[in-house]
Amino acid sequence: MKRWIGFILHLAMIVVLTSFGSYTVMRKGDVEIPESLKVTTNLEFFAPQDSVELLDEDEVTPPFLGKAFNGFKEALAFKESQGKYHSVNTLGYLGKYQFGSSTLNLMGVYDMDEFLDSPELQEKAFMANIARNKWILRRDIKRFNGKTIGGIKVTESGILAAAHLAGAGNVKKYLRSYGQNDVTDAYGSSISYYMKKFAGYDISNIKQQKNAKV
Repeated sequence: MKRWIGFILHLAMIVVLTSFGSYTVMRKGDVEIPESLKVTTNLEFFAPQDSVELLDEDEVTPPFLGKAFNGFKEALAFKESQGKYHSVNTLGYLGKYQFGSSTLNLMGVYDMDEFLDSPELQEKAFMANIARNKWILRRDIKRFNGKTIGGIKVTESGILAAAHLAGAGNVKKYLRSYGQNDVTDAYGSSISYYMKKFAGYDISNIKQQKNAKV
């Protein structure tokens, strides 16, 4: 009996060793991947910056709302602050349209905290400022509208956008010098740039108003 048990165990060991010996260990280089399953494109992705403010402004596409007044004011607001009512830049300019406190004072706004917290007040200030600049520049709009200065076609909306940037007085100097007196702000935007960027909007519905107030 002991011999039979030993014989059976010996036979079982031979079977097991023979079975393992029939398999070939596969190395990494032995596997051949079909062409249809091979990856040919770079799948490495980079996460975007966590804030659109870190992008170059021209890489961010503003919403297009047409060429009427609403499209004009929203395009200008996007350039100024990306349309953010509570925005304050490094020079202290405030709100969606980036007004300075001295300009706001001219229109009857003296409480800057209240101004920042009130979208309605900011919209009224923008309307008043456009009407005021339109009155100041009325003769220049009539004289230069449709002409070309420095390769840029002058339009009423371009003039008023430039006045929002640099003030009506500087726009007068730019137009009357035929582009020689071009003013650039602290962030590199010039009168000629605004004149071109905001050209061709229909803002004829905004009436000129001397000393316009909010």
